[in-house]
Amino acid sequence: MFKKIAEFDNRVSVYWTNRHFSEKVNDRLRFYVRLGDGYIWGAFALFILVMVGWEKFLPILWQALMALAVSLIIYEVVKLNTKRPRPFAANPQIKAEVPPLDKYSFPSGHTMNNLAVASAVFYGVPRYGWVMLILPLTWGLLRVYFGVHWLTDILCGFVLGIVSFVLGHLLWIMIF
Repeated sequence: MFKKIAEFDNRVSVYWTNRHFSEKVNDRLRFYVRLGDGYIWGAFALFILVMVGWEKFLPILWQALMALAVSLIIYEVVKLNTKRPRPFAANPQIKAEVPPLDKYSFPSGHTMNNLAVASAVFYGVPRYGWVMLILPLTWGLLRVYFGVHWLTDILCGFVLGIVSFVLGHLLWIMIF
């Protein structure tokens, strides 16, 4: 089964990384995908604070931090136990076009961690939080496009991000 998944991932990655847009579009996409490194969260937190006020913002912030802490723990355990090589390291036809944050690819921490936080924001303020749910998936797919993740890294990161939020939310309920 894992062999079939690896073959599927390889086909998708070779296809996506060898069919690029213009360099101008790719530069913009690189900028956008780098927002997934955490740069956008400060601006979005300020936006939420202004829109909902301090009293409603603080529980959202604490739940997001709880979900992120759970996500980081799960991420480290899974990543260090699977040690899946990144696409550019496993296949010479694939080139990394954005810098990876670490050596291994599974699961996608960008997708997982950002989705854990985005889920907390969505839970607290669905009117604004839905936007943040879309971002981790698009960032993840672009990381496949730029050769630093396999598609299944993104899909599993998405699932683990939601699991992280749920576990973080349950901890939040037990603690507060």
